[in-house]
Order: sequence, then structure tokens, then C-alpha cells
Amino acid sequence: MRHPILYCAVVGLLAFSSAANATTFRFDTDPFAGTTVLNTPGRQIVGGEDFINFSTGSDVFSLESTVFGVENTVNFVNAPAANLPTGGVNVVVLESFDDDNNPLTPFGAGNAATLIANEITTSGAGFFVYFNQGLDLPRLVFSSDLSSSTADLKILARMLNLTGQTGRDTLPSFTAGNFEITTADSTTVPEPSNGFIILSGLGACWYFQKRKRLQVL
Repeated sequence: MRHPILYCAVVGLLAFSSAANATTFRFDTDPFAGTTVLNTPGRQIVGGEDFINFSTGSDVFSLESTVFGVENTVNFVNAPAANLPTGGVNVVVLESFDDDNNPLTPFGAGNAATLIANEITTSGAGFFVYFNQGLDLPRLVFSSDLSSSTADLKILARMLNLTGQTGRDTLPSFTAGNFEITTADSTTVPEPSNGFIILSGLGACWYFQKRKRLQVL
């Protein structure tokens, strides 16, 4: 390339763009704080979720294990209800949009939780993403027990940018990389600043350009 400085600048900007576009959505507070949900018989569904834009290509849901009562390892599955395992998971992306038992009722969090509970037999709290028919978008939900059809639920987030068919088509693209579970005493490594990212990219580019010139000489 005749203009190595320009080339390096492009590399640095690309590095900056990649880092700037990634977002971590953190959830670390008691999902049922200030309510009598856990002492009320039957399933209770708590709303008040965050309204967010989420990209499966870069963004992450960060979940604190202690307040949710889950282990700090992501055990992930993305599948239709009929293909869910009987246990060993704490994060589910449900690729089912309808409840055959309630054809006249828009598919909601309770319907999704019941479909999951019909397949999972191992008791344990966890999270699931499902597509809400009434709102026409996916939501992230905490369940106090994925194996129970009466478990209490807390809606954590609705993804405003994934509406309609686009949102439905996006569900299969969720991976374990879109989730992390941390502990309260874990050390969080700060993300590098944007300036550091750019300088790192420029420095690496300068090094390889200089090395190339030395090889030519």
C-alpha cells in the first residue's frame, strides 16, 4: 500500500467501531425485591423490564449469580420446546412461538415457561428468551425454577429492535456467547478505553509496516 499511515488509520477506526458497537446489559439486583411474589401461591409474573436494543452479533446479557440463585456457568440451549433437554441448562432460547393448548391466547411469558417446564425435569432457577406474540418481540425472562409450571417469573428485558419476522428469525442466532453469569465477588476486568483500542491498532500496524520495510531493505 502506498499510504501506510492511511492504512493504519483505517485499521484503528475498524478496531474502534467493533468495540464501540458491543454493549453489555447488566442485571444484578434481586428480581423480586419489594414484592410478596415468593410468598404468594401460584405463578406470579413481574414486569417492569428494561427496554433495550440488542444485537446477537456483539451484545451480552450479564447476569449476577447470587441474586438470581444460579450457578456461575452458562449452560445454554437454543431449540424448539420439543428438543429441549430434561436438565443441565440454566439459559434457554425458546424457538417456539405458539402454544397449541391455548390457540386463542397470545403467546406470553407464562406460556413459554410452561412449554419449557414440560420438558425440563431437573429443578433449578434460570433464564429464557422467548418471542411474545402480543408485543411482537422477544423478551428475556428469569424463572425461579425452569422445571416448574408454577414458578414465579421476572421479565428482565424486551428487545425493541427485534420486532416482527425479523425478531423471530433472529432467535436461532442467539448463542452462549450472548450470556455471561458472574459472581458478586468476582473481579470485573475493565474494558479498554476507545483511545487505547485505537492506539493499539495503530501501534500494531506501524510495527508490521516497519518490519515490512526492513525486510525489503
